[in-house]
Amino acid sequence: MISYEKLYIGGRWTAPTKDELLEVRSPHDRSLVGRAAEATEPDVDLAVATAREAFDHGPWPRLAPAARQEVIARFNTLYAERAEEIADLTTAENGSARWFTGWTAAALPEQTDAYLRAAAALPWEEELPRTEGSTARTLVHREPVGVVAAVIPWNAPHQSALTKLVPALLAGCTVVLKSSPENALVTLLLGEIFSAAGVPEGVVSILPADRRTSEYLISHPGIDKIAFTGSTGAGRTIAAIAGRQLKRVSLELGGKSAAIVLEDADLDAMVEGLKFLSLANNGESCVAHTRVLVHRSRYDEAVARLKELVESLTVGDPADPDTFIGPMVRADQQERVRSYIETGIREGARLVTGGPEVPAGLEDGYYVTPTLFADVDNSMRIAQEEIFGPVLVVIPFEDDEDAVRIANDSPYGLGGGVWTADETRALAIARRIRTGTFSVNGAPPSLDGPFGGFKDSGIGREFGTAGLTQYIEYKTISV
Repeated sequence: MISYEKLYIGGRWTAPTKDELLEVRSPHDRSLVGRAAEATEPDVDLAVATAREAFDHGPWPRLAPAARQEVIARFNTLYAERAEEIADLTTAENGSARWFTGWTAAALPEQTDAYLRAAAALPWEEELPRTEGSTARTLVHREPVGVVAAVIPWNAPHQSALTKLVPALLAGCTVVLKSSPENALVTLLLGEIFSAAGVPEGVVSILPADRRTSEYLISHPGIDKIAFTGSTGAGRTIAAIAGRQLKRVSLELGGKSAAIVLEDADLDAMVEGLKFLSLANNGESCVAHTRVLVHRSRYDEAVARLKELVESLTVGDPADPDTFIGPMVRADQQERVRSYIETGIREGARLVTGGPEVPAGLEDGYYVTPTLFADVDNSMRIAQEEIFGPVLVVIPFEDDEDAVRIANDSPYGLGGGVWTADETRALAIARRIRTGTFSVNGAPPSLDGPFGGFKDSGIGREFGTAGLTQYIEYKTISV
């Protein structure tokens, strides 16, 4: 059993105000994984005050950008050395299958490398070309935005955390990271790595806490910028708070991404690609391609192939290397997904496979049966609302114009893709979909490119240069 009895506040392990430790239990069998300190409002006050002092008077914001890059590069090396340990603990805490947490932990150093490339290439101060007749020089100076509150969900804790922490730190900000209670152990583990990397005191704090404490943090007058990943509903609340206080804010929110399967698509490649694009991490992914739009001429064939895929997925103990789908993270999340399956049946969608029943033999955990619906109308709730579980809906379309219309008929705009043998046609469709990321035949995204959403999927961008600039203020100096 793992135990973190103290909070990581400004680089120091500090006793929490709350005496009782948080119990972290496995969503697979509800066994005790470990205990951790849980932050309350006085701990937030201390963390923000520490971060404020470090930003206003400490060395970190005043270091040369190259010096900060050296520290983050050292952190990245140390992180890679602990990737297996991190993957095991994440699986134990939130039920993500071990193949997924292993892949994620191994890939995160590449994400950090992309931020390091962006920081090394960014002109932190530059002189603009003089216009004809100008008598003044113009300098553009880039400086850190200030103290950052980074608030992350439970489904991919380190990916969400480092997507915020790394660019904020490279920019020279100080950061208070608020993690979900479900991931208290693995997020506090990050403190060990930041300390070993030589991040100065005061710069990073890590606070596992509940939603009430999270709202207290983002409302805190000592916070200059909020970076949030989570539900659209929570994002609206955070945006309202940020608006009242004129805090900078970036929001990476929900999605209901469409995978468009044209009549010339390679269905073998489509099925193999959607196995990961739609169902990775137990379907608990904001970018999951959960609406599958299929040309009517291939519709029955595609539904049959997707049925084979869904029924082939091994559901069970997430620590087992053969498991593809593990449990939902909590009982309420399990019931939420099951209720959506029941809603789809009531709405008149055709249940191809799966259903609301818990898989046999897995009643002790928060399991859901992977489910496929066909003959879905895009106006149904199961097509419009984010389910956040292993549930796919298949919708027929007539032609490219119809596919684009259906794909765009969503409050979300985070991800999506198209499957076709015609690249020119694919790009024409991609340019018309109102979404922040889009793949052709399952091509992986670049970590140097911007990631984020349109519409209800968020504000701002992460990854690479675009992600780094979310933590920068611009100052124009005339000489």
